[in-house]
Amino acid sequence: MTSTPATSSKSRLGLRLGAIGLGLVLAAAAALPAQAQERMNRILSVTGRGSEILTASTARVTLGVEARANTAEAAQAEMAKRASAVVNLLKTRNVQKLQTTGVYLSPYYDNNSKPIGFMATNTVSFEVSAAEAGALMDAAVKVGATRVDGVQFTIDESTSNIARNRALAAATRDAQAQADAVLAALGLSRQEIIGIQVEGAAMPMPAPMMRGVANVAAETPVVAGEQTVQATVTLQIRY
Repeated sequence: MTSTPATSSKSRLGLRLGAIGLGLVLAAAAALPAQAQERMNRILSVTGRGSEILTASTARVTLGVEARANTAEAAQAEMAKRASAVVNLLKTRNVQKLQTTGVYLSPYYDNNSKPIGFMATNTVSFEVSAAEAGALMDAAVKVGATRVDGVQFTIDESTSNIARNRALAAATRDAQAQADAVLAALGLSRQEIIGIQVEGAAMPMPAPMMRGVANVAAETPVVAGEQTVQATVTLQIRY
């Protein structure tokens, strides 16, 4: 069958329309991944910080007995007598984690490096309520302690865990508030959270206090002070 000029013209028109339609479909298909990629790239990263202030509840005290004499035997005997009195006192006060931390015996010298006798030392450490530490150190000095080597304040584990959780929660709220403030200024809003990075809650090192010979003239003041738990949380938020 021979095609007429009109039929040929209609056929070419149909092919052109079909090509145009296919091109539009392909263009739309190609645009979909680009739009999806754009949405994937719309991610805001914010870091929030939180803290919780605690008061130390426990004091770890290190104190000692020092005795001097002309002979090693005499120095050791005097030290043992005083140390026993101190340890017995501490046991009656129900201190925790009482232990000997050092026992020493050595000669001591005059200004010309000439040995003139012997010095015996016994040191112990223990834990007690921070509120009771000062009075207990004074009592130990009265029965024989001659030196206080230091006090460190700590916080019990359960209290520390509660503080960590509160600091982490505060850091999370801070990160969300920052994201909302930035996006609101741009006329945008946050969608889902797609990533969370927790850097943890850092507890400070135990706070050291006082070192040296104890003073029996007045009650020893011991102030536990405050410690701060800090946490950092980073959120990746799609908007």
